Amino acid sequence: MEKTCYIVGAGDNSGTNFLKTENDYVIAADGGLSVLEKKHIMPDLIMGDFDSLGYVPAGNHVIRHEVMKNDTDMMLAVKKALDMGYKNIKLYGATGGRVDHTISNIQTMLFASRNGASIEMIDSVNRYRVITDEKISINGKCKNVFSVFAIGGAAHKVSITDAMYPLHDFELLPDNPTGTSNVFVGKEVEISVERGSLLIIM
Repeated sequence: MEKTCYIVGAGDNSGTNFLKTENDYVIAADGGLSVLEKKHIMPDLIMGDFDSLGYVPAGNHVIRHEVMKNDTDMMLAVKKALDMGYKNIKLYGATGGRVDHTISNIQTMLFASRNGASIEMIDSVNRYRVITDEKISINGKCKNVFSVFAIGGAAHKVSITDAMYPLHDFELLPDNPTGTSNVFVGKEVEISVERGSLLIIM
């Protein structure tokens, strides 16, 4: 079973419910540390400029960044996970509140996907996936809704099977929301893109 890196940020953490196993790695991104402490999950690494947390934690597993920097705390945490060899990454506390942070975290997911990672963002309402040049299967209850968007440019030869609205070798464009509001029909849905990236929201 592939080991997972969980990254917890300072956003909406009402959907944060993972259990850490001995093979997993947990990064607290700034204010995400408070959430982990409340859930009695010990992070392996604490990173950030700590403007959200309000203080700099003590310990040799803390990396402090300057407030004035080019990357967000979440992007720095994802880059650290990639550098450590993690290819399965899950983000919590990455939505809610400021919309600009949610968008930046979706861009961070695109970066990770383009660098070979399987990355997912989870909150209390939605699950977000970004895939690049690949095929995945997703599950949902009958009549549940999912949407598929081109991200980072045109997505070529997009196919969706076993959904209410199938697609075959379709070109999705980032300025046209054709893939909004598809529906599960009680089967496992397969989504593929031959060239490009997709944002999938369930």
